[in-house]
Amino acid sequence: MIKNIKILDNLNQRLDKYLKHKYTSLTQGFIEKNIRKKNILINNLTTKANYLVKVNDELKILNFHETLYKNKIIFKKNLKISKEILDKFKRSIKFENNDFIVLNKWSQIATQGGSKINISIDHIIKNINSQYRLVHRLDKETSGLLLIAKNLNYAKKLSSLFKQKEITKFYIALCEGKPKNNNSQVKLEIKNKKLKIENTLTNYKLLSKNKSISSILFNPQTGKTHQIRIVSKNLGCPIVGDNKYNFYSKYKKENLMLHAFALRFTINTEKFEFISILPDYFLNFIKKNNLKINSDLKNYLNSF
Repeated sequence: MIKNIKILDNLNQRLDKYLKHKYTSLTQGFIEKNIRKKNILINNLTTKANYLVKVNDELKILNFHETLYKNKIIFKKNLKISKEILDKFKRSIKFENNDFIVLNKWSQIATQGGSKINISIDHIIKNINSQYRLVHRLDKETSGLLLIAKNLNYAKKLSSLFKQKEITKFYIALCEGKPKNNNSQVKLEIKNKKLKIENTLTNYKLLSKNKSISSILFNPQTGKTHQIRIVSKNLGCPIVGDNKYNFYSKYKKENLMLHAFALRFTINTEKFEFISILPDYFLNFIKKNNLKINSDLKNYLNSF
């Protein structure tokens, strides 16, 4: 069955976000797969997930099935979020108001769903309220601060801030070895999943070191997939526990030691700053390896 949809409003919204809002049963992986397979067209032409939907666009879904696209179905049939997971989510909320949530995401939970993902932050928030939306992502293994919009208006506002580079992000990583320079800016070309070259820009500052481990503060100016992990490898000090980019690590059984620890932004003239404490496994590794790190992490923010 073919489904034709005429876009009546100037949404200025990504196609994948539009589809996830309209059909809450769909996962990000499902949408991207069907766009790649040319089952989802815009104006009878092939398109991309990041296409900005405009007024008078004609969206065509070639493999539309009413039961699959029915709005009220959640991501997977019979998927129920356990009380334990919901309680953990609620305990992990760093800040919440009427418009957005700042979540202190724990390691080993995916941000978005996919064919091999049983549960994700996106699953959880849709279970709580179908209007909640992710506005950026963290790797499954990365812990730290994650912004969640509670309505479409703030999803657009926060997404725009990210796009305009008006949200400042800070990460702390524990790395094997140390960079040649104590602080610098790294311009690096990296390949994305489609093997296209993307330009990245990352500031960093060495915080502490011993013979084998260093702690580094990263301030990425761009937001590409695995950017900090690739930059760390390029600096000659890959991140502890990174089994993808740290091939010869002697710490393969450790969690990925990368933590999104601070966010700064201004919205509607109100300034926000959020700081997340390091998780226990992070602190235990620091202590075990006799690495000194300032307990007041906020002091590091002023070093840039």
